[in-house]
Amino acid sequence: MKIKTKSKKVNKQWLQDHANDPYVKLAQREGFRARAAYKLSEIDEQFKLLRPGQLVVDLGSTPGAWSQYIRRKFAAGGAAVGELNGRIVALDLLEMAPIEGVTFIQGDFRDDDVLAKLNAAVNNEPVDVVVSDMAPNLTGVTVTDTARVAHLVELAVDFALQHLKPEGALVTKVFHGSGYGELVELFRASFRTVKAVKPKASRDKSSETFLVGFGLKNPGAR
Repeated sequence: MKIKTKSKKVNKQWLQDHANDPYVKLAQREGFRARAAYKLSEIDEQFKLLRPGQLVVDLGSTPGAWSQYIRRKFAAGGAAVGELNGRIVALDLLEMAPIEGVTFIQGDFRDDDVLAKLNAAVNNEPVDVVVSDMAPNLTGVTVTDTARVAHLVELAVDFALQHLKPEGALVTKVFHGSGYGELVELFRASFRTVKAVKPKASRDKSSETFLVGFGLKNPGAR
């Protein structure tokens, strides 16, 4: 009974914190589906990643806040609907409500069939930016969770190496802790410039950070 009571208290506290979160309130006012939009916004403002006319792939897109932010970058006046200058292909294991101008693929990024659909959606065109907010279901077992996180990051890096333009960029979510150093080294082996960023919109209690890689080290090796 004590465990259940504690769990309810923790859940109630999280809901209260969430409701009072300034980024949650801002997302509601500005029409974003999640506060995560402001994480990408901060990264984009810092590194000037997104510009009209680009082809962008959004991995782990549901509920769609990152795709929403990108499509507003591609629309005149930052409009949430209407014509946009650029292409966005989004993918997630979970269903995502439609976003005007965004091509969505539902499926597991680790499955070859789903990757084939993603490849078809980009039509073998070089991609300007890949963004990945993918995260596995965590078990609480450190070794297992570390391996799952690393695998998703490795898949995102591999996709980026195969599809990015030579001067393209990749943004992925990672977590500090066991295995973090290895993922940084993977980025350094793959990109000419690597930056680690923890946006202000990322909760202080969260161990998440984002690795940003710019410019392929070996663009002719794909």
